[in-house]
Amino acid sequence: MTKSAFTLEQARQLTGDVWELTLAGDTSAVTAPGQFVNLELPGKFLRRPISVCDWDEGRLLLLVKEAGAGTRQLVRLPAGTELDTLSGLGNGFDLSAVPENAVLTGGGIGIAPLYGLAKRMIAAGRRPRAVLGFRSKADAFYREEFAALGLEVHIATEDGSLGTRGFVTDVLKTLPEGQYVLACGPTPMLKAVHALPQLSGGQFSFEARMACGFGACVGCTIQTKQGPRRVCKDGPVFQKEDIVW
Repeated sequence: MTKSAFTLEQARQLTGDVWELTLAGDTSAVTAPGQFVNLELPGKFLRRPISVCDWDEGRLLLLVKEAGAGTRQLVRLPAGTELDTLSGLGNGFDLSAVPENAVLTGGGIGIAPLYGLAKRMIAAGRRPRAVLGFRSKADAFYREEFAALGLEVHIATEDGSLGTRGFVTDVLKTLPEGQYVLACGPTPMLKAVHALPQLSGGQFSFEARMACGFGACVGCTIQTKQGPRRVCKDGPVFQKEDIVW
C-alpha cells in the first residue's frame, strides 16, 4: 500500500450514472488487475474504495458509479484537484492460474477491473471472451473498448434492449462446458454465476462496503472454506472453490 497524491486530469460521463476518471500520480503500488484505490474526499470522514480499471506508468483509470453523496462529489470535482490516495490495495486476479478458455464476466460497474485484466491477458498471449451485463442499452458502457482489444464480446441486458435479453448467466449457459470464469459484479450475480454447473473453475471479485479498506475494521467479511475473510485485505478476488454462500 502506498499513500500519495493523485491529480484528477479528466472526468468523462459514460452513462447517466457512470463516469470515467483519469488521474495522474505514482502507480507503482498497483501490481495486479483487480486491486483498488481508496480516495479521500474533501469534507468526508471515510475514504471511497474504487476498483482500478486500468493503469500505466504515472496514470490511473477509474470507472465510478454515482451511488451516494461521496461518489457524486468525486465525479464532479474540477480537473486539477489533488486527491489523497491509498493505492495498491487488495489482492487482484492471479493470471498464472487462468487457462486459455477464460471468460471475463462483469455486471454493471463490476466490469471495471476486467478491462485492465483483459489487456494484461492479451499481452500474455491469451484471448478471453467477455460477457457484460447491464440493465438496459442506455446503461451499457465500455463495450466498444473491450471490442477494440479484439475480444469476442457478448452483451446481456435485463430489458432486452441490447444483446441477449436476461442476465450474464443466460449468455454463459450458451457457451461450451468447462469455462473458467473471471467475474466481478453485485453479489447476486456472483452467486448465480458460481452456481452454474458447466464451469471448470474461476476467480470472483467481490464488491463490498468498506470503512477502512485495508483490513483493520473487519467490516467487509465474506465466508470461505477457510473461515471469514476480509474483502479488502484477503480479496477482493477469491478462488471459486473457496467461496461459501
